[in-house]
Formats: sequence, C-alpha cells, structure tokens
Amino acid sequence: MNWNEKLYNENEKPLDTLVSGYSHTSVFRKIAFIGDSLSSGEFETCDKDGNKAYHDLFEYSWGQYIARKNGLTAYNFSRGGMTAEEYIESFGETNDFFNKDKACQAYVIALGANDIKGNEDIGSVDDINKEDYTKNKKTFIGYYGAIISRYKEISPDAKFFFVSFPKDELRTSNPNFKVFYKELYNLSELFENSYVIDLYEYGPVYDYNFKKQFYLHGHMNPSGYILTAELIDSYIDYIVRHNPDDFKNVGFINSGISYK
Repeated sequence: MNWNEKLYNENEKPLDTLVSGYSHTSVFRKIAFIGDSLSSGEFETCDKDGNKAYHDLFEYSWGQYIARKNGLTAYNFSRGGMTAEEYIESFGETNDFFNKDKACQAYVIALGANDIKGNEDIGSVDDINKEDYTKNKKTFIGYYGAIISRYKEISPDAKFFFVSFPKDELRTSNPNFKVFYKELYNLSELFENSYVIDLYEYGPVYDYNFKKQFYLHGHMNPSGYILTAELIDSYIDYIVRHNPDDFKNVGFINSGISYK
C-alpha cells in the first residue's frame, strides 16, 4: 500500500471519492452544525389543499448521520427558517449555544438559504470587526462573521467549515448567490482555522432528476439527507487529509492541555 498516494494524492479533488467507514472527520470528537432547515433534517408535508407544514427531525439531519457513522458527538445548533441575523440577535443566546460547556472542536456553518432570497444586503468581509463583533455592520456577512466570532470566544482553536450551496437553479441563479459564494472564501481568509466546503464547484447538480430521487416537496427526503452527510463527511475528510499540519493537534482543542 502506498499510504502517501492514498492519503495525500496531489491530483485528488474534493469528492472524487465518497468515504466509507470511519473518515478523517473522526479527528473531531465534538462538532456543532449551524444552519437552517437544510441542517435540521426538515421534512415538508403538503395536504390535499396545498397547505404546507415543516418539521425539524434532527435525527435525520446530515450532521447526525455523520456523528453516528463516525462515533462522535454532534450538536444541531439549527432550526428551519433560520437566518444569520436571527441567530446572532436572539436564537443563539436564547438557546444557550454560546455556553462554554458546549464548546466544540469544529463548527460547520450552513446558513444562507433564507438570507439571500430577497433584497437583503449581503455585504462583505469589510463589514466585520474581528476585535468587537458588536461593531459589525448589519449585513448578512456582518452577522455571519459575528457568529464565527462568538464561537471563537468559547473555542479559540476550533476549526470552521463554511458550506456553499450546490448548483441549484432556484438559488444559484440568484445574483446574491455569487456575492455570497465569493465572500465565503474571503471569510476563510479572514478567520484562521477556516475552510470552505465548496459544493457549488465539486458537488452534484441539483437538477430535476436529482430532486426526483432525493427531495420531498421543497426539502430533502431521508435519502437526500444521507447523501448530504456523505458529501459533507467526504469533503471534511479531504480537507483534513490534505492539510495534515493544520489538524495534527485537534485532540488538544478544549482539553485544557497546553500544546502550543
């Protein structure tokens, strides 16, 4: 076995291979998943009169699938309909998500579906004050940056993964998406220990046939959330394997052991 070629093949691209069994996501023993309905295992119902209802079933969320497969602890710091503004203005504090007792080694942030739909001001990383998040401008990216800063307060050495939308005409045709997509990479440059999970570039296209297989009305079905878990898990595995120096000390994060 050529372990170097298998683990660090320089020609490998994200999602070339979906991992099976334990992945390198397992280097984290506690992960938080921050997002909206797409992170909450939400199922959508529709009655005979066309009335819709939405139900967050966390055990079906892709974060919990990743956790069960890799034997780690996962928090669903998410809810259907969530926006970055609501998260930082009330949701996170109300639910005690910024409690140091809940500090994680990694945070996967998958917000944006409800933030870019209308005429919201997307903003840019220029709206972020890293020294004082309360001074961030009230834009989507300003709120997004504040979320990162709040979690860095309780877990300074944690790793952060920012999830982009996949190719989906409903969302990626929105001019706001292009701005958001660019700013995800700018966020990963602004905040240390941060990476982009780029499903737009490397994930599947969410076209008619895809949605026929993996969707239930406007949200995913159980198989869709399993597939998403495979994609996110495999992407984190790829990032860890291709950046070994960045992750060799993750076992010490929040352990109280001095290692620097």
